[in-house]
Amino acid sequence: MNSKYASLLPFGVINKSNEDLKNELSISDNTITRTSLLAIYALEEALKSSNLSKNQLQTSNTALITANTVGGMCLTDELYQDSKNNETKSAYLSSYDNASVSIAIQKRYQINGVVNTINTACSSSANAIIYASNLLKNKMADIAIVGGVDSLSKFTINGFNALHILSSEKCKPFSEYRSGLNLGEGAAFLILERQEDVSHKNIFAIISGYGNANDAYHPSSLSDQGNGPYLAMSKALLSSSLKPNQINFINAHGTGTENNDLVESVAMLRLFENPPSFASTKANIGHTLGASGAIEAVYSILNICHQEIYPNIHFDKAIESTQLTPILIYEKKNINNVMSNSFGFGGNCSSLIFSKV
Repeated sequence: MNSKYASLLPFGVINKSNEDLKNELSISDNTITRTSLLAIYALEEALKSSNLSKNQLQTSNTALITANTVGGMCLTDELYQDSKNNETKSAYLSSYDNASVSIAIQKRYQINGVVNTINTACSSSANAIIYASNLLKNKMADIAIVGGVDSLSKFTINGFNALHILSSEKCKPFSEYRSGLNLGEGAAFLILERQEDVSHKNIFAIISGYGNANDAYHPSSLSDQGNGPYLAMSKALLSSSLKPNQINFINAHGTGTENNDLVESVAMLRLFENPPSFASTKANIGHTLGASGAIEAVYSILNICHQEIYPNIHFDKAIESTQLTPILIYEKKNINNVMSNSFGFGGNCSSLIFSKV
């Protein structure tokens, strides 16, 4: 990470350079962003697992929904220097917005179906999954390629640093003495199809429910009552026809910030008479922003596939007002339904429920 903050603040960094990624993906375009490279790398893995043919990718019934917050802003310096030195339009300009990721993927795989980009801050890729699910439900697509990606950039780091919510130590979600979040980078993609169309395929999990709500409380904070998270989780349960006691595990949003962890805890206590086991993965990999919903969807699916849950690391002491303690050790457990929470700036809150086949 080429930033003066790298020696001061911890980040979750992918140990592959842009050149490494381009070489592995056989990409020679110097204007392609790290964000797009990470997305294509993750999508390649998803496509290999799904065994989708080239013809299936190119049909008008295959949709592509991506989510991110950074887009090409990781090339801000290059764009700025180019704009000073060239009288003509900068070669980096087309890579600058967050739709550039979708466009790069669309061109590489010649996707001809619905293509869209979602940016709702930290709930972006959870909302992309909801959007893709609705495309399938309403038969506007037969296959939906959906995922999220974000790369570390100076723009992002400086923005979060200005909010004074970056921790100088490894983050401690749901701890009384939490001191902020750690940023990370990453990507994850899922291939979604209607259940009746995939009886012959290896199905990892079912998206059984989802909900989105907005408490519209503050640009960067959730309401003290946890209205947005409570409503998102409630809607997800309603759409899945599951009762609260049927949720075996919650993959919590759990950023490690003062507001989020308290509010998410309050919302869980409102909804669940006895909150199920829960933990945040952000202490392991950092907060990957627009990618977090998709990455944590993969974590949730792994919980189901392997019938196991992973600990909430770095925890010190329960928040005094809620007394909720996350899972602190690895556990083998019978898991049928996992709820995954993603709460974004502006109070945009989404919850997904993944269920065992």
